[in-house]
Amino acid sequence: MRQELLSLPKGLAEEVSRNLVMVARLIDEEPEQAYAYSRIALRLASRVAAVREAAGFAAYATQKYSEALAEFRAAKRMTGSVELWPVMADCERGLGRPERALAMAGEPEVQKLDKAAQVEMRLVAAGARRDMGELDAAIVTLQSPELASSSVQPWTARLRYAYADALLAAGREDEAREWFAKTLEADKDGATDASDRLAEIDGVEFVDAAAAGDDAEFEDADDAEDEGDEGDEGDEDEDEDPAEVAAAERAADQAEYYDEDDEEYESVGDADVDVTDEILVMEDDERDKA
Repeated sequence: MRQELLSLPKGLAEEVSRNLVMVARLIDEEPEQAYAYSRIALRLASRVAAVREAAGFAAYATQKYSEALAEFRAAKRMTGSVELWPVMADCERGLGRPERALAMAGEPEVQKLDKAAQVEMRLVAAGARRDMGELDAAIVTLQSPELASSSVQPWTARLRYAYADALLAAGREDEAREWFAKTLEADKDGATDASDRLAEIDGVEFVDAAAAGDDAEFEDADDAEDEGDEGDEGDEDEDEDPAEVAAAERAADQAEYYDEDDEEYESVGDADVDVTDEILVMEDDERDKA
């Protein structure tokens, strides 16, 4: 990449480089922002293969598969390298064309890939089989020397996980459990959720101890508050004057038996009040104050 950027004027090369660095930093956590930076770099230096490749990966991360495929093809034409072949095939899957991804898996370009890329191509092909509803074929596609090997390579956890997931989808739960366990052995960095899948198969439910403690604390606090309220009510009853209580009861009785037909009674509906006029007056008062 550095050599490609050196072909640009110094100021332009620095600007493009800054945007590419931001793409690399953000693509996993903030793919939309990474995509925005990639578009800036692409506008500045569309004839640089590294820029087209970065733009492709940013578009791929935001599921803009048609755009990603176009950028990857451009980068491949510029460099002549086939290293992007697996991700190009996966873009075909994303576009709903699994049969094209399978066709790419059988092309001569695959033989030019390094071991890691060949394993990636196998994963894409298995995914395409699953897209087409061919679960048994997907399982067979993943069965390979790399899967059977006991040595742990950078691709081992992902390959074992895909195999376990395909077995589970095919209803072969016991075998799936075995391979999720093998995935967990190889997944030292926690790149997969194999432990969660194992727990799901075993019917284990995890409880957040911290959350449970907080709930218990809130319940205790609520109980204490209720007890305090009851105590306060009791205190208020003790402090009340009997004469005041009797007066309040008499007032309540009078209110309860108040007759609407009494001369002093006047309902709001019968009063000679224009509500609209009152609203207008209130609005005028508010304007005067403002």
